[in-house]
Amino acid sequence: MVLTNKQKEELNGAILDYMESCGYKASLEQFRKEAEVELDPKKKGLLEKKWTSVVRLQKKVLDLEAKVSSLEEELTSHAPGGAVRRGREEALPRGPERHTLSGHRNSVNAVRFHPTFSLVVSASEDASIKVWDYESGEFERTLKGHTNSVQDIDFDKNGNLLVSCAADLTIKIWDFQSYECTKTLHGHDHNVSCVRFMPSGDHIMSSSRDKTIKMWEVATGYCIKTFSGHEEWVRKIVITPDGGQIASVSNDQSLRLWNVVKGECTAILKEHTHVIECVAFSPDNVVDPPGFAPLTNGDGETKKHTGPKYLATGSRDKNIKLWEVATGRCLANFVGHDNWVRGIKFHPCGKFLLSVSDDKSVRIWDIAQGRCVRVMAEAHPHFISCLDFAPNNPHLATGSVDDTVKIWKCN
Repeated sequence: MVLTNKQKEELNGAILDYMESCGYKASLEQFRKEAEVELDPKKKGLLEKKWTSVVRLQKKVLDLEAKVSSLEEELTSHAPGGAVRRGREEALPRGPERHTLSGHRNSVNAVRFHPTFSLVVSASEDASIKVWDYESGEFERTLKGHTNSVQDIDFDKNGNLLVSCAADLTIKIWDFQSYECTKTLHGHDHNVSCVRFMPSGDHIMSSSRDKTIKMWEVATGYCIKTFSGHEEWVRKIVITPDGGQIASVSNDQSLRLWNVVKGECTAILKEHTHVIECVAFSPDNVVDPPGFAPLTNGDGETKKHTGPKYLATGSRDKNIKLWEVATGRCLANFVGHDNWVRGIKFHPCGKFLLSVSDDKSVRIWDIAQGRCVRVMAEAHPHFISCLDFAPNNPHLATGSVDDTVKIWKCN
């Protein structure tokens, strides 16, 4: 590449300034004589600025090249009619990741997006909770208080409170304005593996290795109800939008449904052949799986059901199962992961199911087609333990045993 005389003069001046700032006195004097250039205050820091600009541009070019390659692959994989066009509400994640958030000193167990702000929170085996800006990729702060691995986190509906649970047998409630712990709840006899705010925000549900699910009052911190029935560690729980029903999964290989008001188990569903790691209720706009036929009563009318239509579960048997809540029927089995399925999430549009696994991949399943439509292989260099979908902005977060959180843009 040929430089003009003006460009050469500017470059030599920038190099001279860099040598002076680094204290390379002998080299500076030699270069000054040979290049016949003097220090110019206007060129202070110019070389560093140019260099960082080049690095940023190189990253943008690589990102764009990867995006073009992915789009070309999608175009060639579809029928001659052309690629499927999706609106923003159906946007799906694709590589490369937008940000890699590093700072934890051990595995990331849970990630959760703030319901309003561009923040994502992560919980780790290092006993800390970290807050990040997922738009900029910047670290915000660390919440410390637990004395053992933080297993799970959740926001209330407004994002004013954060709840966390840990292997130290405690549950902590944090004021997300001041970032201070306002209450510590004691009651479980073993590792607390999952916490969820009830939709009203007045109560918290938790599950534990002590085989129980507990209901806590936020205002007082008191445990007001205990749900017993599982024979082993209760791994995860989810709550219906009206707060009337809970689904729980366990090491006992069962999925259980509970009536919150009565505190009773209403169904025990068993199809998995190993520990069930994760569970998710479907959104209202969910599509039906292939061959679905609703059950009817004696008059031929479809049986009425309120609340979520389906439940999805992921297991160490490497399978994902789709269940009809009203009947307990297992309607679909999604096979494709090569290792434990660690996290699942319905896409907000209701057409897709997203899963992460110890096989290091993120998979996207088309519910209506009953098949995997995208694999993000090697999304992390180690096991992927969790995921979450941003409520108002098309982003996916994944957490891993590699101690990092990755942010994926959806388009």
